[in-house]
Amino acid sequence: MNKDVIYIDVEDDITAIIGKVKDSKEKIVALVPPKRIGVLQSAVNLRLLQRAATQSSKHLVLISNNSALAALAAAAKVPVAKNLQSKPEMAEISALSVDNGDDIIDGAQLPIGDLARTADKSALGAAALSSPMDDAAAELAPRATPPVGGQPLKKPKAKGGIKVPNFNKFRKRLIFGIGGGVLFLIFLVWAIFFAPTATVIITARTTDSSANAKVTLGDSLSTDMSANTVKTVTQTTKKDATVNITPTGSKEVGEKSKGQVVFKNCETMTAQSVPAGTALTVNGRNYTTQAAVSVPGGTGGFGGCASPGTSDAVSIVAADIGDDYNTPSGTTFSVSGHSSGSSTVYFNADASTDITGGSKKTVKVVSNSDAQKAMDQLEQEDTDTMKNDLKAKFNSTFVVLDQTFKTDDGNPQVTPAVGQEVPSGTATLTTTVTYSLSAVEKADASTFLDDYFKDQIKGLSDRRIYDNGADKISFTDITAADKGFTANLVATAKIGPKIEDQAVKDQAKGKRYGEIQSSIEAIQGVDNVDIKFWPFWVSTAPNDTKKIKVEFNLNES
Repeated sequence: MNKDVIYIDVEDDITAIIGKVKDSKEKIVALVPPKRIGVLQSAVNLRLLQRAATQSSKHLVLISNNSALAALAAAAKVPVAKNLQSKPEMAEISALSVDNGDDIIDGAQLPIGDLARTADKSALGAAALSSPMDDAAAELAPRATPPVGGQPLKKPKAKGGIKVPNFNKFRKRLIFGIGGGVLFLIFLVWAIFFAPTATVIITARTTDSSANAKVTLGDSLSTDMSANTVKTVTQTTKKDATVNITPTGSKEVGEKSKGQVVFKNCETMTAQSVPAGTALTVNGRNYTTQAAVSVPGGTGGFGGCASPGTSDAVSIVAADIGDDYNTPSGTTFSVSGHSSGSSTVYFNADASTDITGGSKKTVKVVSNSDAQKAMDQLEQEDTDTMKNDLKAKFNSTFVVLDQTFKTDDGNPQVTPAVGQEVPSGTATLTTTVTYSLSAVEKADASTFLDDYFKDQIKGLSDRRIYDNGADKISFTDITAADKGFTANLVATAKIGPKIEDQAVKDQAKGKRYGEIQSSIEAIQGVDNVDIKFWPFWVSTAPNDTKKIKVEFNLNES
């Protein structure tokens, strides 16, 4: 049977050794300790090691020739072998071999006192150590009677005497008591000097005053009531867009017929020059020459041309596309600018080659209306989505101007271009669209309205603006302008009697509910006064006016 040899390190503790034994793959595990190892010189550790091996179904063998270690191993029932080749054996335990005779005590040679001191009191027991008086007392002592069946055991009586106090509990209670007292004092200071507040709620009679001003809106402008300008903030976003176009336009495309002709001159005896671009005609179809040519004079006189002058060949091209311009070699063309007699042509051109290559077909092309339709479709796509995205960029401190939403199509490109053939049957329009939306910050609108209504009540010292209407401001009839937009600014303000907040606070400080109410209701234009104190135990307004708040309820008349 195979065995696993484990060499123990000097630094290994009993836990590490047990782990190595459990991790072994073999049933027989041989432990080879170093010469000096303290962990195996303990009988308890050896028993733990043997128990771990037994639980893991392993047979443990200790490889050592140390007699002391062998004796400890025998006590733990661990066999020992002197080397890896020798047979493991259980070492014999001999008192003489262990003690070497040094620890044997002969009691007969000791005096009575020493003999008594060497006696094992635990072995003798409490009865052996008790005196005769103790035995007698034990006999006379009352014995406890066993309880009657079904009855609970009686609790032992507490011993009399003075109870020693628990200092730790006393200290904790003292600390908690002091801490609670400090917190209570802090609470009293806060409740009396810091917590009390008062809110004076005044219901005042107000009237509406409307604002309707023509203003100019723009990002580059500043808010100025005297100039009727309001600053705006514009958000933009860009999106690449593509729209497919189904072409509805059509046109004829093809090639023009080409060939060569030679000119014949019977009109005159002198040479004639035919410039490039000269028109030639046959069967009602026109052609043009592509180069200038000189035609020699002919001989034979009028009425017949025995020997006409003949030019070099020159190229001609049909005036239009189509295969009906194709004509065979030898075809005679009339030459523009040269008349002919009733029966004889004195100056003409004959095709020296076939005039061929003309063709014609009808193809689909992108028309202007197709391109415009694609642009209209592009402007309608995702408009609401992009508008909502731009609105989301403004928070609640802005008044969004919906009518300022714009789309800039940039430079749209149609492929193939307008008027060109669409070979694939579908054209595309691509562009980068820029979306923009403007808004007015409520703070700017409020500044404008403050100045506007202050101008309205100028000279009325007993009137005050309670609400300038900035929260419900609106801009109508928005139209594009050079610097942005023009619009009508509309708002409604609440104007009532002039009641200064600081004057109300001064009247209320240090007074009770009824005193505050009667003093403020005496002010003209005040309908009702209510006071709220906090916390609930407060019944007098603080002397510090910073802790008094004034609110107004507007009661329209």
